[in-house]
Amino acid sequence: MEIVFLETISLGDDINLDRFDELGHVTKYRDTPVELVPERVKDADVVVINKIPMNEKTLAGASHLKLVAVTATGMDNIDRAYTDSHGILSANVAGYSTEAVAQHTFALMFYVLHKLAYYDHYVKSGAYCTSAQFSHFEQKFSELDGKTWGIVGMGAIGKRVASHAQEFGCNVIYYSTSGKNTDQLYERVDFEELLKRSDLISVHAPLNPDTRKLFDREAFEKMKKSAIFINVARGAIVDQEALTWALQENKIAAAALDVLDGEPMREDNPLRQIQDSGKLIITPHIAWAPKETRERLLDGVYENIKKIL
Repeated sequence: MEIVFLETISLGDDINLDRFDELGHVTKYRDTPVELVPERVKDADVVVINKIPMNEKTLAGASHLKLVAVTATGMDNIDRAYTDSHGILSANVAGYSTEAVAQHTFALMFYVLHKLAYYDHYVKSGAYCTSAQFSHFEQKFSELDGKTWGIVGMGAIGKRVASHAQEFGCNVIYYSTSGKNTDQLYERVDFEELLKRSDLISVHAPLNPDTRKLFDREAFEKMKKSAIFINVARGAIVDQEALTWALQENKIAAAALDVLDGEPMREDNPLRQIQDSGKLIITPHIAWAPKETRERLLDGVYENIKKIL
């Protein structure tokens, strides 16, 4: 069994891949430019990838290929029509990052809700050392208790966030992007009502034609000026020009993002105009990446490969 890892860089240098040697002969590449994929996979029985496109151009010479094992949940980069027609299986790992992404959602939220950028700078600048008062709360912030938290996409991650939000005293409402989710634990509303009622909105939906640029100028215009917007799902669900405008024009209070439309971030991304960390925090797609989560992901990939043996 020839197993080829094409981009171990996406898993981190602190993850041990030795267990895969039990399954066959393993070749590991730290990173693989698209133009080198055909040569590196031509003798592979299993290819392990994250973001590299798997299609006719990259796989045409891979006559032995049996499985594309994806180190992720999303498989947007796989041309399923091509792989299915050539008898190539594809397998993702579902549910491995639920706890991690829910945790990061709250890390982002508290950063902007509690104005932590401002207060961190206030102390480190030395201003607190010269204060006449024991406390300084120039930048006002609020309790979560009693707030309405709107969730877009009530899947496993959305439900976990909803559960945590309720523990903090929030009233949870949600919008089903597919129209099929009728979860009875929470109040289901249409998109416009969610925008108008929510004090906080977090996005946990897949990217598809219905959700692409769902959050545009019109959507941000309907939100509360005091609202916080969080996206830990897919960057293209948000029109980045529209979000930049909404923040610059104070249409919403703040935004917190872990995903962008185009990753790594492009230099011409309009959100780079927002340098106020009190209004915007962007993390580089790390919600899924605690060490325990990556270990769990590799466990799933290992089991997926074992199944084809």
